[in-house]
Amino acid sequence: MAVELSFIIPAHNEEAALGTTLDAINNIISSIARPCEIIVVDDSSTDATAQIALQRKARVISVSHRQIAATRNAGGRAAGGEILFFVDADTIANKRAVRAALRAIDRGAVGGGAPVYFDKGAPLYAWPLLLWLGIFMRIAALSGGAFLFCRRETFQAIGGFDERLFGAEDVAMCWSLKRHGRFALIWPHVQTSSRRVRGTNGFHMVLGLLRMAVFPRMLTQRSRVQRIWYDSNRSSDREGRSPLATRVLNLIALILMLLIVTGPIWLIPFPEKFLVGPLPAIRFAAQIVGVHVGLVLWPCIYFLCRILLRQPRWPQRIKLAALIVLCTWLAWGNLWAFLGFWKGMYGWATGHPLHV
Repeated sequence: MAVELSFIIPAHNEEAALGTTLDAINNIISSIARPCEIIVVDDSSTDATAQIALQRKARVISVSHRQIAATRNAGGRAAGGEILFFVDADTIANKRAVRAALRAIDRGAVGGGAPVYFDKGAPLYAWPLLLWLGIFMRIAALSGGAFLFCRRETFQAIGGFDERLFGAEDVAMCWSLKRHGRFALIWPHVQTSSRRVRGTNGFHMVLGLLRMAVFPRMLTQRSRVQRIWYDSNRSSDREGRSPLATRVLNLIALILMLLIVTGPIWLIPFPEKFLVGPLPAIRFAAQIVGVHVGLVLWPCIYFLCRILLRQPRWPQRIKLAALIVLCTWLAWGNLWAFLGFWKGMYGWATGHPLHV
């Protein structure tokens, strides 16, 4: 019987998480009346990853890429299913997500993805960070790589994941799929490991993501993204307590993320009588953080314009154009606020206010 669904799992030293991931997928397969296969792409593992995969009836493909895009592509090219599901080795898929994905495909989507939530143990800063990213990705109709799906013919047409990228290849994949048809960001969430945010202190994580947004060419250099995407501790990151320095930096990241997430609230013209106690200081801090983080909109506009020029489908062109207009409006106002803040700081420091 021909395979209809292929579940593709890239894995490097995933013995700690892979068994649970495969058990969840096998449970899903047992509940749907379609022939399925599971492919674990073992990328240079030195632990029991391959043995665990074989014990759970997965087909194992061995590669030596140590690059997530190339590893996913190896599984996609070997898959026999008409629909490909790319699931990270530390992600727990569920029936609701798979069924929603299949409904989207049956209704004409060429691909899509699911939002995620973290397992237990994520530091506090990670939750507002995930909320912030989730809102942005919902607006832009993008998905991370923890749970992505597409038709095999579309995967072959776009050439799979971009192997020039060592990070954010999943987002690039979403844009590529959109050039060929409708991309469906489904509503059911899947659970993914928080080890990445546990393995890097919060301040470096937030700063790293902002730097990648401003300087996306970093994503083509492994050394620039290694700390965030390739160095997470897969087996012992739950052991012991975080050092004091890490906890302090996580606290700084939490404060930054709360200020960023709540920033839009402070754009509301509240009557002064409601702004008592620490609220004026919080509003001021949120506005200062916001005008600096908002500079990320300018490189976003540049890349949205590039994507627009390569988008052949009119529905996506209209959505992209609307998103570019919105981002430009926000970025322009933010730029003036940024310049005004630093003019004020210069005048305060020197006693000679700037007049432009």
